[in-house]
Amino acid sequence: MLNAGPAQEIADLVPDLVALRRDLHANPELAFQEHRTAGIVAAALRELGLEVHEGIGGTGVVGVLRRGAGTRSVGLRADMDALPIMEQGDRPYISRFPGVHHGCGHDGHTAMLLGAARHLARSPGFQGTVNFIFQPAEEGRGGARAMVQDGLFDRFPCDAVFALHNWPELPAGAAQTRPGPIMAAADRFDIVVRGKGGHAAQPHRTPDAVLAASELVTQLHTITSRRIPPTENAVLSVTRISGGQSHNVLPSAVELTGTVRSFDAGVQDAIETAVRQIAQGTAQATGTEIEVAYVRYYPATLNTPEEADLALRAAQAVGLQTGVAPSPAFTSEDFAFMLQARPGAYLWLGQRSAPLHHPSYDFNDDVLPLGLAWFVKVARLALAG
Repeated sequence: MLNAGPAQEIADLVPDLVALRRDLHANPELAFQEHRTAGIVAAALRELGLEVHEGIGGTGVVGVLRRGAGTRSVGLRADMDALPIMEQGDRPYISRFPGVHHGCGHDGHTAMLLGAARHLARSPGFQGTVNFIFQPAEEGRGGARAMVQDGLFDRFPCDAVFALHNWPELPAGAAQTRPGPIMAAADRFDIVVRGKGGHAAQPHRTPDAVLAASELVTQLHTITSRRIPPTENAVLSVTRISGGQSHNVLPSAVELTGTVRSFDAGVQDAIETAVRQIAQGTAQATGTEIEVAYVRYYPATLNTPEEADLALRAAQAVGLQTGVAPSPAFTSEDFAFMLQARPGAYLWLGQRSAPLHHPSYDFNDDVLPLGLAWFVKVARLALAG
């Protein structure tokens, strides 16, 4: 847990942050709809006397804190959006909007970064610029990319940028990261297999789209075991198959959807090529037509070594039990777009809870001061540079 110094310095902030976090939890907003949340963030930053900019990349907010004559700058990022999930539980601050749930803890991330802004705004002892980046639409909509494309780092220069995510697999009080890949690239494929359709009792009169789709699923799942070197890590999963409405009719089309996760751009290229080749070969073998739409929506999250080391030193300095993550996660994170533009690192902060994206998930308020202290220490170390 926190060292005595950091704990005492921020103790007065914690009750208000817990209340804020629970208010955000009760009022979740989906990607690019975070108008209430962004308004709360902007108002809180203005109360601190920060320079505040709204509407960046849609509903993004940046607060700028400048101190002294220092020329170094650092970006600290938190995500704000919720998930389209029906929340389960009986907590008093359960979501007021059925089908929208802070099931990934972004309410906690937002509260921690606001707490860090409050503490740094009242604290002497550093020089330079801290850019507090409150990002929309992390959950599959690429809010980080939208902010970067909207000139985030041109308007708010950052020598490095840092973020954290609560991590249920680790106990509260623990933190991990690693140089290089920490989260996977995420791709999506949508495939349509087209036959002609016909009576199930006369399969010889039409290419069988169901059979072709079945063969395609089997072949796609050989890609990572037979097309990718065993030393590389990748996952391909077909997650949906749909076609037909009657027991005695061969459908004219079957649709497949799936995801690919990888860490290396060369592996990513090889998998996409293999998906297209297998689809083409299956079409030729079965007499069907197969269309492939392949979208690379998030790149791999790649920490730069120096910043990963800084992130761990900051965690250790505030009393967290730190370690180098033994392996990256196959989940994805659009902070990757910011790390493509600037050096930086992404930290896992333990909280031991229900899994992320689970209907009963809730952020562990006990880790609010831990994340707050980490953000503060990262800023101080980065600006000391």
